[in-house]
This record gives sequence, structure tokens and C-alpha cells, in this order.
Amino acid sequence: MDSKRVILLRVYLLYAVMLLFGAAIIARIAYIQFWKGEQVLAKSLEQEFKVFSIEALRGNILSDDGSLLATSIPIFEVRMDVGSPNIDQLTFDREVDSLAICLSNLFNGTSKNEYLTELRNARREGNRYLLIKNKVNYEELKQLRNFPIIRKGKYKGGLILVQHDRREKPFKELASRTIGYTNSVENLFVGIEGAYHDQLKGAEGKQLRRKINHGDWKPVFDANELEPQNGKDVVTCIDITIQDVAEGALRRNLTENNAKQGCAILMEVETGQIKAIANLVRDDKTGEYNETYNYAVAESVEPGSTFKLASILALLDDNKVTINDHLYIGNGQTMYHNRVMKDVHGIRDGNITVAEAFEQSSNVGISKLVYNAYKNNPEAYINKLYSFGINMPLGIELAGEGKPYIKHPSDKDHWYGTSLPWISIGYEITITPLQMLTFYNAVANNGRMVKPMFVKEIRQGGVPVTINEPVVLNEAIASKQAIANAKQLLERVVDRGTGKSLKKSQFKIAGKTGTAQIASGSAGYNKTNYNASFAGYFPANDPKYSCIVVVNNPSMGKIYGGAVAAPVFKEIADKIYATRLDIHDDEMKKDTVPDSIPMYHGPAYFEDIHEMYARLGIKTDNRAFKNEWIVSQSTPYNVMFESFKSYPDSMPDFSGMTVKDAVYLIEQLGLKPEIHGNGQVVWQSIPSGSPKIPGQIIELKLNNL
Repeated sequence: MDSKRVILLRVYLLYAVMLLFGAAIIARIAYIQFWKGEQVLAKSLEQEFKVFSIEALRGNILSDDGSLLATSIPIFEVRMDVGSPNIDQLTFDREVDSLAICLSNLFNGTSKNEYLTELRNARREGNRYLLIKNKVNYEELKQLRNFPIIRKGKYKGGLILVQHDRREKPFKELASRTIGYTNSVENLFVGIEGAYHDQLKGAEGKQLRRKINHGDWKPVFDANELEPQNGKDVVTCIDITIQDVAEGALRRNLTENNAKQGCAILMEVETGQIKAIANLVRDDKTGEYNETYNYAVAESVEPGSTFKLASILALLDDNKVTINDHLYIGNGQTMYHNRVMKDVHGIRDGNITVAEAFEQSSNVGISKLVYNAYKNNPEAYINKLYSFGINMPLGIELAGEGKPYIKHPSDKDHWYGTSLPWISIGYEITITPLQMLTFYNAVANNGRMVKPMFVKEIRQGGVPVTINEPVVLNEAIASKQAIANAKQLLERVVDRGTGKSLKKSQFKIAGKTGTAQIASGSAGYNKTNYNASFAGYFPANDPKYSCIVVVNNPSMGKIYGGAVAAPVFKEIADKIYATRLDIHDDEMKKDTVPDSIPMYHGPAYFEDIHEMYARLGIKTDNRAFKNEWIVSQSTPYNVMFESFKSYPDSMPDFSGMTVKDAVYLIEQLGLKPEIHGNGQVVWQSIPSGSPKIPGQIIELKLNNL
């Protein structure tokens, strides 16, 4: 009896526990349903659905003529809805083998059998988002669209495309470091890509996706929830033709001199626009030169003798010297506080002018001038340099600009007894090539210092939305007289000094050579490592462009700026002169051989022409010189002059004439000219030889319409 009671108690207890457990479950369900239902449902949906950001198409970076320097190329993530009910099983079984062969042929690295197994397994498992291939380009995609099964279209073929963009530089290495790149993961924003990232990136779109098997996220709708807005285009100041010349000349020079690295910058004098900027460094493994670092902008180094322009300008502006003053440099050696300073070579008997000290780049001469003028007040010299603005960063938009360093006498820990003379010749200070060029450009610009400009406008849909104007950093770095004298000295460097290798150019160049020993840490300077440089502008009589070239550590025997850096400068300048008519002198713009020459000044006028051609080494035939009008015709060996045939009652032949000569003759004949275009006459409305009627109109078409 007791046993039965115990058993019943246990059964009742079990029932009671089960009832309580069931009641708890029901209560929990009710709680979730009525109190937590919406929250749990939202969490469930959040795990199943998610809003993804869609990148906008990044804007292009263009050269000054609209050529693409950097652009976004579409690449595709190719997937396939293999489990789609719209793909009938018969079609799949019949064509899957051919599809696997086509995929294997198009995408090397995966065999036909691997693709076949993958496709069949995906079909069996109902996989509706199978990854076929990542990073597929547009040409590959065009072939893919014609493959078995897939060619049946989006729904019956199951093709799913997810577009991404890849940044490409059509000109590859050309100005690549200045164009730059972005890497948001590592927080790297380099060059123009980095400086104008916000304008280039555009605005992201939004897309709702659903989580499916294998953890993939598939778009819920064909269209985006929010369409992305494409980025703006950035138009740089870079002239792609000159950029190519600059990089080619620099690369050849570095190779010839087995140099470590080098840079070249070309700036437009009036605006500060950077038309070319090349940076090359040697890969010690391959021996090739590549753009991997922007030395022109970022590397602050001791400039050496190119800095002597700042020293001489300080002296001139403070009225400490004139260019015709004399000084004595002896045998080209002197001493400051037990430290010897030497020149590369002596200059005559040591009695020289200030101009000669500069044009021959005399360390002793320039340092003596500065030391004697400022030894009792070195602050005045340094403050004058500061007034030029060369002690401050330029504030360019590109990140990583090197900070110039010109120490002040108040810095007792770093100012030495030798600092004043050594700073005067470009040592114990550091400055970047771009900062040095900006100073030279200011001298070329008659003292007006402008900020270097890399980007001239921002466009949206081809329409300018922002146009950058030149920024003036200093209206006048020195007096007009001091600037004029400094420009004269720079011309003398090329005419008769260390830069005379540039004198052979068809146009006048002004500039300064530089050769600086490179300090090797605690070991100090040595006589094997040098920076060779040349900074200047052209044409010297009306400067349009300034340029600096720096070659680091040439090791084939030549070390001086005039021998190493100047040839690169000349090649760049020659190319510009050959392709830019606007920088030619007015006389050079005129036709060398006029098409017709009126005799306004009698036979002596033609005798002058004959002499001019003779001096140019061009033979002439002067049998027609006694006629009132003559026409010229050039041959491979000489210039022929013939009488211009005109008859009183008939229309002359005006073809080949300039508009000035044609109009003059027409009016002399009592006719009325109507001109279309400019240049030389290529067509006339009344043919030559036709009767002429006084007062009638004759139309002339010229070759430049």
C-alpha cells in the first residue's frame, strides 16, 4: 500500500512539473508574442536583410587638354543563379558541360572538370548565388554573355553581375606619384587623388540585400534603394606632352650618370601652374627607374649653389653691393673659424667683380660678400631670407610637403661661427626642389611670388564648377632694381659662366647651376656623393616658364649641375620652344621667307634681305630685285625671287599672298576686298586673268579659316 502511494506521489509530482514547464513555455510564447514580438521580428529581419553601401563612380583626373590621367574601369563579380526554377533541368543537363569548357577556356586556372563539379553541386543544392569569377573585365564579360545557358538572358540564364570599379592610369608611370592614390583601409591619401578625394569620390548609394545560403548577400531588388552620385572630375595643370618629355629626359640622364634618383619640375611663370613634374628613383634590384616617391615636393635637402641667388638678392635688396663691385678671392680659398672653404677653380688673379663671383659660382666670393655685409648682424641676413618666404612651406594641396629649414641666429644650440658663410652658399639649410623653384619663379615674375598650382578646375558632367585662380604669396619679394640685377646675373651664368652649355639654345635662358655635397649622417660630407641641380627660366627676355632639375648622386664621373642637370633642363626647354609659338620673340614669329615683298623702300630694301639670307647661309637669286613687286619661292638649296605679274585690265593671282599684301594690291586696283580667315590666300572669287571692273567686290579665302 505504501509503495502504491509513493508511486502515485511521484506520478503526480511529474505531472505537476510537466504542467509547470508547459505553462512556462506558454507564458514565454505569450510574452514574446505580445510584449517582445516586434523587437524579435526586427532582429530576425536584421539578420536576414541588410542595407549595403554602393560606391559611386569615382571622378576622372585629367591633364590640361582633357587627356585621362586616372579613371575608373568597371570590373565585375560574376555569379550565377544555378538553382533558378527558370532554368529547366533538360537545358541544364544538355549544356552544363559546354558551359564548363567555355568558363575554363576564358578563366585560366580552373579546369573544366572543376567548373562542371561546382555547377552540378550548386544545381543539386539549389544554390542561387554561385560565385563564378571575381574581377572580370568588360571584354571578358562580353564573351561570357554568349556562353551556353548564360546566353538565354538574366532570368533563364541565371547571370548575376555585381559591378565594382578599378582605378587605372592610362599613361601608366607618367606623373603617377603626383596623381597619387587612396587606400582608406590604411588611411593613405596620396597626391591629387588624396588631396581631392572628397570631390572625386561622389556620394554612395544604398542597396537592400538578403542573406542566403553560404553566407552570401543577394540584392533583393534589381534597382538600388538610393542611386549613387558620380564623383567630379579634376582637371590638372599637367601638359601630358611636356610631362612625357620631362620624364624621358630625366630617365635617360639618370641612366647615363648611374644616379640614385632625380626630379624635374616645370612651372608657368605668371600663374604658377605645374605643367610637368617627374620623380624617378632607381630600383637597386632591377636597376630600373620608377616613380615611387615625390622627391620634388617632399624631400627637403641642402640646395648648394642654387641658393646663391637668394644670397645675392639679399645683398642687392639691402644695397650692400652692386653687381659691378670688386672683391678679392685670392687663389679661391679662405677660412672661417678654422674651417676651410674652397672654390672648384681659381678665377684669374683673384680680383673679380660681384657679377663674376656669381656667374662662376665662387663659394669664396659669395660667402665673403655675405660675411662682410652681415657678420655684425647675421639676423638681418636671415630675416631678409625670411622676407622672401623661402623659410615657410608653400601650403600646396598635396600632402607631404617637406618643411624648409633656415636656422636663425637666436637658435644658440644650432648657430655656429661658420653658419653665416655656409648658409650663404646653400649649406646648413634645407629646402625642397619645389620651394626653390617657386623662389626662382618669383624672380622671373619680376618679384611676384605665386603659389604652385597643380589643379586648375573641378568639373561636374563636363561643366566647370570650380576654377582655381593663381594665389599670390608675396607681391614683391624684393625691389624692382634688385630683381632686375638678379635677372641680369642669371643671364650671365648662361652667357659666360657655369651654365654656358645652355648658351647654344635658339632662345635665351637664365639660371643657376648647383652642386652640393650630401651629408652622410655623423660621418659628415664626403667627396663622392653629390646633388647636381640647375634652376632657371626661359625665354630670359620675357619669361614664360621656370624649371628646376635635381639629380641625386651621379656616379659616372660628372657631378656638376652644368654637366648633369642642365642637359635635362635644355631638353625640356627645347621641346617647349619647338611647340609653343607664344614664347618666341616677335621677330621669330614672322615668316622666314615672305611670300610677296612690296618695294616700299627701293632696291636697298632688297639688298638688306639679300644680306640677311647670306648671313643665314641661304643662297638667293636676286635677278628680280629691280621690279616693283616680287614673290619668293624657297627651294632645297636657295630662295628664288620672281617678278610679280600684274596687268592693268585683268585680275592678278593673289594665291600665296599674305592678307596685308593682297589687300594693298586690291585697293590699288580700285577693288573692294572681302576677307575670310587669316594666313595666306588659297582662293579668290574672281579668277586671275578675268577682266576687272572698278568697285567690284573680290572675296579671298585664307588657309586658316
